[in-house]
Amino acid sequence: MTVTDPIETARLLASIYGQRLERPIFYPQAVALSGRLRLAGLDRETPDPSAEIQRIVEPMIREPAKLVDTEYVTAQYGGLCWADELSDATGDLRYAQLLVRVADEFALPVRDSQDWVAAPLDPDARVEDFFLAGMVLGRAYRIAREPRYLDIITGLLIGADTQQPDGLWWHARSAPHYWGRGNAFAALGFAETLSYLPETDARREKLLERHLAHLQGLRAHQDASGMWRQVIDHPESYLEHTATSMIGCAITRGLRRGWLEDEWLAVAESAWRGAAERIGPAGQLEHTCVGTGPYPDLQSYLERPYEDGLDDRGGAMALWFAVELARLRAGV
Repeated sequence: MTVTDPIETARLLASIYGQRLERPIFYPQAVALSGRLRLAGLDRETPDPSAEIQRIVEPMIREPAKLVDTEYVTAQYGGLCWADELSDATGDLRYAQLLVRVADEFALPVRDSQDWVAAPLDPDARVEDFFLAGMVLGRAYRIAREPRYLDIITGLLIGADTQQPDGLWWHARSAPHYWGRGNAFAALGFAETLSYLPETDARREKLLERHLAHLQGLRAHQDASGMWRQVIDHPESYLEHTATSMIGCAITRGLRRGWLEDEWLAVAESAWRGAAERIGPAGQLEHTCVGTGPYPDLQSYLERPYEDGLDDRGGAMALWFAVELARLRAGV
């Protein structure tokens, strides 16, 4: 019988995922490390993993110049999403300082420019950047209180021109298709930024407006199983695990933080049932889309293969979703 209790599922996933961080770093393994720390902060039966995670990440701290290679570095910068949480858990500020150092690599767009991105953000407006940059810049703002970090990420989320009238996001300017994990990157990226943006910030209303329009668009395409698909608006495409976990996590975060109404609880719970029923007893997952860059043609997304079994992306995102839902249910 499938276990759908989020704490039990999180314990299972945390025992399998988040056990390593390879170099160059990449966000899925890092999200799982973060998930392990979050679970331990919530669940008294979960041993504190801080010392073990410190051993895992120590090579990154010793040689920070070797953290990334030269290919799509925001996906690697997102690999530090555990850093502030590990500093909080251990009192060792080196991790938080490394995160701020990486945030300083993000440049502000040129004043009065018609564009709204600067290096290392992709000028193609890839939705991955919404999530990956949001994780880094929001956390760095929490640590250093440097307004520039919020200026960069809010400029990206407000300026991006690939959200469509139905609320959904293209994968990129060059890829006008509703990729499932792409829309999940957008949903969770907005949720991440809203988590760190002060309540009094004048940009918050516009961010919430875009975010809610997106979630409404996503809700219209949620499958009866609770899942979302590899291509959001194509019912013939397969049910995809990471999209469901990430969108479900974003909705649950909004419920927990109070920017979504109670009507969204049924959407989040349905997503959780769909995701949890597709997690096996050894942490294996059904239908996790393999990594991909933007494609100009729809057929490439429909034919993009998936993995069944152990998968760092799927396991990490399911762990985040499980802990987020457990927090909501616990009222913390």
